[in-house]
Amino acid sequence: MHTLVAPESTIDAKLLEKAAEIDVFTGFRSGHSSRVASLCAAIGAAIHLVPDDIEMLKQAAFLRDIGELRMDREYIRAARILSAEERLDLRRHSVIGEQEAAKLGAGRAVQLVIRWNHEWWNGSGYPDGLVREEIPLKSRILRVADAYGALRSARPFRAEYPEASAKKYLIEWAGIEFDPTIVKVFLSLPAAADPFNV
Repeated sequence: MHTLVAPESTIDAKLLEKAAEIDVFTGFRSGHSSRVASLCAAIGAAIHLVPDDIEMLKQAAFLRDIGELRMDREYIRAARILSAEERLDLRRHSVIGEQEAAKLGAGRAVQLVIRWNHEWWNGSGYPDGLVREEIPLKSRILRVADAYGALRSARPFRAEYPEASAKKYLIEWAGIEFDPTIVKVFLSLPAAADPFNV
């Protein structure tokens, strides 16, 4: 059965507003979530995802850190490395993000992409310890785009990575944190597809 969705402009306005709030809270520069969403869309298009799947992926990219916003912890923006206790606490944000996305009316598929976007290819991610293809494709795409975007952005505790260094990091962690196929697709994108080069 086909379900109706709200007009794209309504979805975009709500998502952009929430994404801007998340960017401010997490200390990223303005438009960061939009750039992550754009990179997700480019990877999705390169592997021939259908437009509806690309739209869901973009929505998940906008809302991926909504759990951090809801948790409202001081340490999230701290100019230091997190303690072991803080890292453990922060792991809760993906499940909280899933719940918050539901409250905003995001579809179940979007909620699950958010829940699982911190799963690692080798099974050592969170919250469910999924391994390889157990992790949904859209979550694997978001993991690569989100990690690259974070590396290419200055954080309170470190400087921005240059493009080459960020790509080297993805290569080194392919097969551990990241789906190696998605990393290859990302690296094959034309330079114009990289929204973090502007």
